[in-house]
Amino acid sequence: MGITQENIFDVDEAGFDQGVIHASSDTAIVVDFWAEWCPPCRALTPVLEKIAQQQTDQIKLAKVEVDDNMHLAGRYGLRGFPTVIVFIDGEERGRFSGFKPEAEVKDFLADLGAIN
Repeated sequence: MGITQENIFDVDEAGFDQGVIHASSDTAIVVDFWAEWCPPCRALTPVLEKIAQQQTDQIKLAKVEVDDNMHLAGRYGLRGFPTVIVFIDGEERGRFSGFKPEAEVKDFLADLGAIN
């Protein structure tokens, strides 16, 4: 997808604990579990990327392609896609599934204390 933002990155099973769990002690990590075949995933990704680009000092966006990382989907009991999980201080703080418009995503992140 041509990600060039430092705070937007792809992550897989091998790098998940380091790139997400441990890294969330410094910055809130928003994890987008998505699949290429999923239209709501393709609609949500640009919304998440836009918010991450606007909030570079507060959050990082980690993108997990679920077809290549099924163990992670199982680890977190994901039943539908897209699913977004927010990690802060090494712990899951909240999640939602399905498409949400930008304002709702921002409200969700603000309620968790991930953004102001």
